[in-house]
Amino acid sequence: MISKRLNDLKQKTQGKYFHNFRKNLNMYSHSNLQSENKTWMQQSADITVAMCHLETPIIDEDEVIVFTRTNKYVPDLYTTYKSNDFFSGHKKHELGFVSNICADWKMILSRGLLFQRNLAERNIANKNTSNTKKDFLLATIRTIDAVLKLADNYRKKALEKNRHDIAILFETVPAYPPETFHQSLQMLRFLHSMIWLSGNYHVGLGRFDQYLYQYYKKDIVNGIMDNDAAFELIIEFFLSLNRDSDIYPGIQQGDNGQSLMLGGVNANGILADNELTELSLIAANELKMIDPKINLRVTSKTSKKVFSLAAKLTKSGLGFPQYSNDEIVIKGLTNYGYSLEDARNYTVAACWEFIIPGLGMDLVNIGAVSFPAAVDSALRKIPNNGSSTFSDILKLTEEEIIKQTTNLVSSYKSIKLPPAPWYSVLMKDCIENGTDITVESKYKNWGIHGAASSNAADALVAIKHLIFELHKLSINELQDILNSNWSSNSILRKSIIENFPKIGNDDDVVDNLLNKLFNFFAKACLLQNKYNNLGSIKIRPGSGSAMYYIWLADNSVNMLEPSVGATAEGRIEGEYFSSSLAPSPGVKVKGPFSILKSFSKIDYNKIINGGPVTLELSNTVFHSDAGIEKVGDLIRFFVNTGCQQLQLNTLDVNKLKEAQKYPEKYTNLIVRVWGWSGYFCELAPEYQNQIIKRHMLSID
Repeated sequence: MISKRLNDLKQKTQGKYFHNFRKNLNMYSHSNLQSENKTWMQQSADITVAMCHLETPIIDEDEVIVFTRTNKYVPDLYTTYKSNDFFSGHKKHELGFVSNICADWKMILSRGLLFQRNLAERNIANKNTSNTKKDFLLATIRTIDAVLKLADNYRKKALEKNRHDIAILFETVPAYPPETFHQSLQMLRFLHSMIWLSGNYHVGLGRFDQYLYQYYKKDIVNGIMDNDAAFELIIEFFLSLNRDSDIYPGIQQGDNGQSLMLGGVNANGILADNELTELSLIAANELKMIDPKINLRVTSKTSKKVFSLAAKLTKSGLGFPQYSNDEIVIKGLTNYGYSLEDARNYTVAACWEFIIPGLGMDLVNIGAVSFPAAVDSALRKIPNNGSSTFSDILKLTEEEIIKQTTNLVSSYKSIKLPPAPWYSVLMKDCIENGTDITVESKYKNWGIHGAASSNAADALVAIKHLIFELHKLSINELQDILNSNWSSNSILRKSIIENFPKIGNDDDVVDNLLNKLFNFFAKACLLQNKYNNLGSIKIRPGSGSAMYYIWLADNSVNMLEPSVGATAEGRIEGEYFSSSLAPSPGVKVKGPFSILKSFSKIDYNKIINGGPVTLELSNTVFHSDAGIEKVGDLIRFFVNTGCQQLQLNTLDVNKLKEAQKYPEKYTNLIVRVWGWSGYFCELAPEYQNQIIKRHMLSID
């Protein structure tokens, strides 16, 4: 149970009480921040310095872990004349700041900021340090000093308010390594917030239960706290992540990348679940808010207790935890060139993409390949001369996937990332090497989503049956039907939807075509070094969709990825695709176990950018302890079957429809959108409607 203190704090957070402290100050305008005489490294550091200077310390009477953002807007680094010089001939990634990576939280907690500052000073004093490296190191020192000054302002504010408990925290952290579990959580909250304050976004929290465990265990052994006290601190830390999330950028509110990883194996390959794993799952279930997004690494040796706690969290309807299968993911990462030690330490980016904390500057989302558009293009291009075969369709589909992939990668060849001196303070070896994370990092790979794969596989099998096996239609006749948006033959459409093989029913006829599509995609990604001369960068194909399950179906969206009209599996123009790995919307499936069997046939050694099998469970599944146990069995089946990722959501369609009519009654209703959870009533209508139309499954 949540204590009265924390429940009051939760009510304040949900009631937007802390928003009252926000201000929009323009004293640091673009002209103040930038000048001809400053390098881009210095200007990037200016953002952190300015934002720290603008912050007013806020300490609420109910808090024991503090930081509330008081300045809403981060100054834009890219609207002055000099941005043209910086990006001349180059492409800007997304919003133009570093995003979707994870700091080395274990490292910075073990060192403290003064250690990093002293290390930077020693490197500057080295006569062999180049001017470029000195520029970077001086920028890191300026950001460290600004963060430490803000921390000291919090200490002084605590003393003013007679909150000596808070003042004592800031006497140690973040300048020095934490000595207690409480200090470690305060330091994590503060440093994590500073990344957002610097303009960076989709900031991950990594393997929370692993890097914090030593502080927890030490306090338990020394009698400084018991499990109840630790539980309170975890809940408050989780609650604090929701305080400012509405001003974090994303496609929709809630798409903020505050992903937290639990469980999994350690560097020696031994399962490392611990008390914090369990307490964190329970805390998220008790709190029931959109942040943090819980991810759970599982293996065949994960305990029944952890599976049960995870199933209970799924029951809450938050849309997490999202599960990653260590036995598949680690093998796939090493196959892509990641060292075994690094692979065993993986976490996820904002949604599901696999990254290595402290070592990766991967761009995990440079776009999506539309599998349905590739199949449709093949159908449009194949000659209607009587000699064409289904193999020709497959060949043309492969060529189109290669073409889409090449176009996406080519559009990113000129990518240029801005310097991130503050983020670099928190990354492994950046200060040691005197290089910004955007300049030098161990892993700098790019990820592409392979979107709407079930619709494409279902379309392929329909083309195969109708034209090349049953000979019911010619190529031109099927093209004409699609051009009519199925209006010219609705009876055939109904037959295809109801009677043809579909992904999700463990049918090798269509499942093998799904695997072929992903093999084409993997080959297309491997070919990019040949086509685009990418050096050490590898293109990672994934099975997710992100927002593209809507965008690729909408011809009004103007983007590089091709949209598509009516498709051969019976989908009419404008209908949205399924999110990530899920059966095509509206098709009949046997159930969740057959769905997992279908998606287990993908070769995940080749498909390693992530993307979960997404199942929507009816809320009636959880009406008994036996039902919850069956959900635990389903998760274990996911592991044993050899799938890569799993996302279980529980929905009450009637409640969702009611919320659309009376949003004021459901302000705290949470749903999973794709790789993130958000408040249902704050979503755009197209996302609400797609969620309502998803498959509802039971477990017999």
